[in-house]
Amino acid sequence: MKSPRRTLLRLAMGAAALSAVPRIARAQAYPSRPVRIIVGFPPGGATDIQARLMGQWLSDRLGQPFLVENRAGASGNIGTEAVAKAPADGYTLLQIVTPHAINAALYTNLSFDFIRDIAPVVCAARLAYVVVVHPSVPATTLPEFIAYAKANPGKINYGSAGQGTPQNIACELFKMMTGLNLVHVPYKGGAPAVADLIAGHVQVIFAPVSESIPQIKAGKLRALAVTTASRLNVLPDVPTVAESVPGYEASGFAGIGAPRNTPGEIITMLNKELNAGLADSKVRARIVDLGGTVLGGSPAEFAAIISEATEKWARVIKFAGIKAE
Repeated sequence: MKSPRRTLLRLAMGAAALSAVPRIARAQAYPSRPVRIIVGFPPGGATDIQARLMGQWLSDRLGQPFLVENRAGASGNIGTEAVAKAPADGYTLLQIVTPHAINAALYTNLSFDFIRDIAPVVCAARLAYVVVVHPSVPATTLPEFIAYAKANPGKINYGSAGQGTPQNIACELFKMMTGLNLVHVPYKGGAPAVADLIAGHVQVIFAPVSESIPQIKAGKLRALAVTTASRLNVLPDVPTVAESVPGYEASGFAGIGAPRNTPGEIITMLNKELNAGLADSKVRARIVDLGGTVLGGSPAEFAAIISEATEKWARVIKFAGIKAE
């Protein structure tokens, strides 16, 4: 006669196996129709380009279109809200970038909690900004610029893509750590800010590498430093800010997320496929061209990056008294 304990154990194992069947079947069936990747910013920028790069990789690997849908506005909040309210079935994804970590402290009336409502999938890359000045600025190195700014408090204007944008926050961190008095001139986007820098209407910008490297190579702008912890392959001779201001780091990030409660097996599948893409030489080269450092890794590692950035930028926003436009 079989013991009751052995019988119960066998039944429990059978139940566990049966409960796993729908999850396995669901993962194997996904995706069975097109998937949307929501980008909360206009087409053509680095955020949009990276989303399309990842989307094309997933389309080729998984046999269904991964289509980028731009829902620009409110520093990415419109797109984030759409994803937070979407069905948690893996068919709506979010391109996660630095503003998502900034917005939690910048906006007080959001209808979602980013960390609670968006599940990280993978962090594709760290993104750099580069400190660029107009050629008329009498500084060829960052220490020279700091000295020049200290000798001319309140007379040097810095541009950004707008109040509370990563460019604004990166420069405010720089001001906080150096004690400089630079005047903020916000623009409606990075392109007009760079255009006015070229025209000499502002003197310095902490600009995304992808938006400034053509002008740097053409000699229209002078690169003084990059904001990442280490130098960039695309600008190997440009030092880091930290080489002159120890402890400074203001990199951005880009990755993919999904609505909370998206099935774990779908997130695992997407993470695996995206990590495979990030190991591909052509994908890696394109990310490097955009001023990025390829990362990859687990959803938990991406969650840690988001949490750290959210806390860091909240401190800078509070110190600088930055308000949303």
